[in-house]
Amino acid sequence: MLWIPIDRSLDMPLIGQVYGQIRDRILKGELPSGEKLPSTRELSGELKVSRNVVLEAYDQLLAEGFLISRRGAGTFVAEGAYLERRRQAPEAMAASGADDSRLRDEGLVNFRSGIPALDRFPRRIWAQLSSAVWNEASSAVLGYDVPEGRPELRHVLARYLLKSRGVRCHPDQLVITSGATQALSLVSKLLLSPGDEVIMEDPITCDIQAMFQAQGASIRFVPVDEHGLQTALLPQASMPKFVFVTPSHQYPLGGALPIQRRIQLIHYARMHDCYLVEDDYDSEFRYEGPPVSSLQGLEPDRVLYIGSFSKILSPALRMGYLILPMPLVESCRRLKWHSDLHKPSMDQLILARFMDEGYLERHIAKMKKLYKSRRDCLIECLRSAFPGQVNIIGDSTGLHLVAEFPGRRFDEGAVREIERAGVKVYLVEAHAHDKEAHRSRLILGYGHLPKEDIREGITWLSRALLGM
Repeated sequence: MLWIPIDRSLDMPLIGQVYGQIRDRILKGELPSGEKLPSTRELSGELKVSRNVVLEAYDQLLAEGFLISRRGAGTFVAEGAYLERRRQAPEAMAASGADDSRLRDEGLVNFRSGIPALDRFPRRIWAQLSSAVWNEASSAVLGYDVPEGRPELRHVLARYLLKSRGVRCHPDQLVITSGATQALSLVSKLLLSPGDEVIMEDPITCDIQAMFQAQGASIRFVPVDEHGLQTALLPQASMPKFVFVTPSHQYPLGGALPIQRRIQLIHYARMHDCYLVEDDYDSEFRYEGPPVSSLQGLEPDRVLYIGSFSKILSPALRMGYLILPMPLVESCRRLKWHSDLHKPSMDQLILARFMDEGYLERHIAKMKKLYKSRRDCLIECLRSAFPGQVNIIGDSTGLHLVAEFPGRRFDEGAVREIERAGVKVYLVEAHAHDKEAHRSRLILGYGHLPKEDIREGITWLSRALLGM
């Protein structure tokens, strides 16, 4: 007997259910090679289905090589159809689990950094512009496009970046990417060969470290302080391909590189004939003092500038950009063509219209007020819950801050204990080469959290730390 459960409430046809279950059991080895299957008449009687259902399922399995038919003997499982299943590594299983950004739905207050207030996305305006763009677009726009991105978006973006960030570039120097991640990947492939050296801030986002190392680079770390990269400690004997920096808002410690250090960094790049890669990931949201201008504006011929709309609008847009010195533009366009040919043209046109009509600047102004309010709430809660026990670091810009608890040591075990209390926090030392220097520091993102969640989360964090 071959038991196959049939569910007539499913949308899947009965033939597909019979075929799929026999196929899966053969692949898993539950039906070994040489095993004789029931006749079509027997199986249709057992399953209470038409014989034609079983006949078609068997025919499909015979055609794909899962079964063989022997005249006068019957139908058998073919040799070599068993596929051994490898166990998924624990790391891979963890990586494929639920998105951290949804953990609040499971009762956790998740202080993950880098997530904007997604409920404030300007849906109505975006939908109106989307409708207009689709209605007005010519048929030519629906065809294959250029890898560097639509000229409409590159022109409006160049104007916006000059006005808002002091970036000096021609639209031809812009390449539109699928977020900052693709821009970083293009930089890696463009500039790095196995064995090349890269200088990076310490700490700095661990994912970016891994990306450069995957390209075969050797990383030389230079520590940061409250003002960003300590340029006086740049290794003079090194010959790096580039220095990777987050000068307007260092991640994760939040410092802004002062002009003196920017000039020292540019002198270093000139002396060592290397590039500077500037990641300007959320500097639009600065709450203390005027916006900090880009490093690229000081040295356009030596800086590769990376930005995205993930923090400003939504990660779901998958829209970023890379600005290159002119000698690198053509090579980067070829790499981009091999990567994904081009970004979706209509999405680019919608974003270009959104920017050109002033909606982006109005959205940033509105969100800046919201994020400042949430930041202030978080700082107030921390100081109230931990009077005299917490230092606030890097709170002048962005969507996160660092809470330092002198005398405490946080590790993965401590994070798990805190999570059991209902709060998800993140370690600075997870992004650090010199981990010991950052054991007392936690990253707390607040951009996506309403004030009531912030208050609740800090209350639970306080209770958790009292018990540790």
